[in-house]
Amino acid sequence: MSVEESEKTKAIGPAPEEDLIKLTSREKKKIDWRDKLYLAPLTTLGNLPFRRICKRLGADITCGEMALSVNLLQGSASEWALVKRHESEDVYGIQLCGSNAEAMIKCAELLDREIGVDFIDINMGCPIDLVYKQGGGSALMRRQSCLEHMVRGMTKVMSIPLTLKMRTGVYRDASVAHSIIEKAKLWDVSMVTLHGRSKEQRYLKLADWKYIKECAVVADPMPLYGNGDIFTYEDYKYQKENSGVAGVMIGRGALIKPWIFKEIKEEKHWDITSSERFDILKEYVNYGLEHWGSDNEGIEKTRRFLLEWLSFLHRYIPVGVLEQTQKINQRPPLYRGRDHLETLMISKSAKDWIKISEMLLGPTPPDFEFLPKHKANAYG
Repeated sequence: MSVEESEKTKAIGPAPEEDLIKLTSREKKKIDWRDKLYLAPLTTLGNLPFRRICKRLGADITCGEMALSVNLLQGSASEWALVKRHESEDVYGIQLCGSNAEAMIKCAELLDREIGVDFIDINMGCPIDLVYKQGGGSALMRRQSCLEHMVRGMTKVMSIPLTLKMRTGVYRDASVAHSIIEKAKLWDVSMVTLHGRSKEQRYLKLADWKYIKECAVVADPMPLYGNGDIFTYEDYKYQKENSGVAGVMIGRGALIKPWIFKEIKEEKHWDITSSERFDILKEYVNYGLEHWGSDNEGIEKTRRFLLEWLSFLHRYIPVGVLEQTQKINQRPPLYRGRDHLETLMISKSAKDWIKISEMLLGPTPPDFEFLPKHKANAYG
């Protein structure tokens, strides 16, 4: 048989699976995941101005807020705003949430083609009931056939790495992450992040780093990142050295003290003064006005996001007033700040948070009220 006849014969009938993979898979860009500090994708609070703050203070990897794949495909301006990247974000990803595999694949292909991004992450951890009931977020851990179709399809249309962020499982006594991680190694997943809690558990108990360690063994050689309750450089060092993870993702710890990345890299506690903390707030406001605009609408948008952040920031207890290192899940004791500004910053009252916003952005509009979207006072 001639070469020409041979080629014609190959073209008849369905192609073997290995040939299909060669035809459809795209060569992936590489990311060195080892020993990086990863700022968690944070809904509402993980906006571009906040990520800029964390980058300056030492975060290595950043990721946009959770974006809904269907909304992106429909051209929602507010959803596309969530995936905007700042030039300082040198390793930047987009986190997608969705329940429909085909929509997720189309969205991944669109983002890969149109947006300058280093990786795409699938949200498999969102515990919000609305998302869960629609089959997205943590529900994907129970829809593994759909998940496999989604992951395999996305990796084939992407030239950048695909990562997964998941919880231990849906139910607190039925961990399934290890079995999904084992499969993910066969699906061309670049890295997995495991939050050491179930959907049901939320923040009622400490993160299960023992289980994270077990999953790191299962994941090898695929990098696994651990996530949960990292609040000091000692927390980071202990869990990093004892769990075998490739790196660590930090969420609440960064919201309460974004300088945690600096502390980890310098291996010391920073007894930050109230004026230094206020300077960080000024920086955030300037970034906010640059990002959302300096007109009245931009000012009030910046104020709203600042207040959301202050609902977490007030939980920080200065190192200089503590006898023991603060733990993220411990209720802070009553104390008075070392100066008036520090006392104002530790207040649990939204009225005092509004006062701080007025020091930075001027008076609030008439009849202004604020109620935080997220419950920041989650203690063990």
